[in-house]
Amino acid sequence: MPMPPPAKFSPELVMLMRSALNTAVDRIDQSHRTLATKAKMAQRIIRTASEGVTDLDALMSAAVDEGRVPAE
Repeated sequence: MPMPPPAKFSPELVMLMRSALNTAVDRIDQSHRTLATKAKMAQRIIRTASEGVTDLDALMSAAVDEGRVPAE
């Protein structure tokens, strides 16, 4: 899936996105916690935030969904 054009995020939103990623990684299966899967989850958070979603739980949920299947 192609990435959307670069978005400008406030420092506060970047901190929220980082928190969502860190919490989401803790919620996926240990065997899926690879750098590639974490990168895939981060991309999902960025895409979701680019669509205007700024809720911590929504961003975290999107990342967890992405992390359920490990990156190859």
